[in-house]
Amino acid sequence: MRTPRRIAVVAHQRKTLGGGLDELRRCITGKGVDELLWFEVPKSRKAPKQVRKAIKADVDLLVVWGGDGMVQRALDTLAATKGGSKIPVAIMPAGTGNLFAGNVGIPTDLSKAVDIAFTGERRRFDLGLLEGEHFAVMAGVGFDGAMIKDADGALKDRFGKLAYVWTGIRHVNGEAPRAKIKVDGVDWFDDEASCVLIGNVGTITGGIEAFDGASPEDGWLDVGVATAQGALQWARALGTMAVGRSDNSPFVRTTRARRIDVKLKSPLEYELDGGARAKTRKFTASVVPGAVTICVPAAESDR
Repeated sequence: MRTPRRIAVVAHQRKTLGGGLDELRRCITGKGVDELLWFEVPKSRKAPKQVRKAIKADVDLLVVWGGDGMVQRALDTLAATKGGSKIPVAIMPAGTGNLFAGNVGIPTDLSKAVDIAFTGERRRFDLGLLEGEHFAVMAGVGFDGAMIKDADGALKDRFGKLAYVWTGIRHVNGEAPRAKIKVDGVDWFDDEASCVLIGNVGTITGGIEAFDGASPEDGWLDVGVATAQGALQWARALGTMAVGRSDNSPFVRTTRARRIDVKLKSPLEYELDGGARAKTRKFTASVVPGAVTICVPAAESDR
């Protein structure tokens, strides 16, 4: 693999990792690159414009600095723009949530993450697609969307995955709406559902292993439906998922599919990779195989 000579950095200026953006710049320029394009944004939703500039400049490597929201915006833009999917992406996990980076083995160590950008493997990964927007980790409606939106940052920092159990129970306020779900065109679920999760990776919000054996390279999306109602059932369901396998809970049902069609009796808020979106009554999610190229640690045999 040749050393990338033209590199673009798209960074969330409010996120931190190691010695910060100054250290990132020094680490990259120390590799002897020819050209470094540098873009900083105050919010992740400002990233797509800068990513498109990097694509137009035909860079050899795109470095994304931030958390899952920043990564989602960048990968969505790459997958949706002609020529974007061929540009390797190096993730610098500088966010409060770095689920995608963690699932593909990128450490929260700046110097190691930069080394992976230059010497690691470059592998093609799947993305999910929902309402015209790509996601790398998961999409969800209902209980999970409300939980994401309301989860307190300080609580997450202090208690980790258990913070989501507490935040989630606070959102239990009545009966779950009825959901009809088809997987690859086949009727799969028709009942009350508090939450519908669609995952591209195994470990999701709060470090919970929701989809055992899931991989962003297998050409499938994993689907989970939670039927828990009331604080007691939710405490049991989330407690089980926090410490063990999701399918051990009597209130969780899972499967795999390439396309998922969901119809809800009443509108629920949905989220993509930790970012809250609008309320919806129905949606379709599908897998996009090999949608993006990501720099990951080299296999042991290659070292």
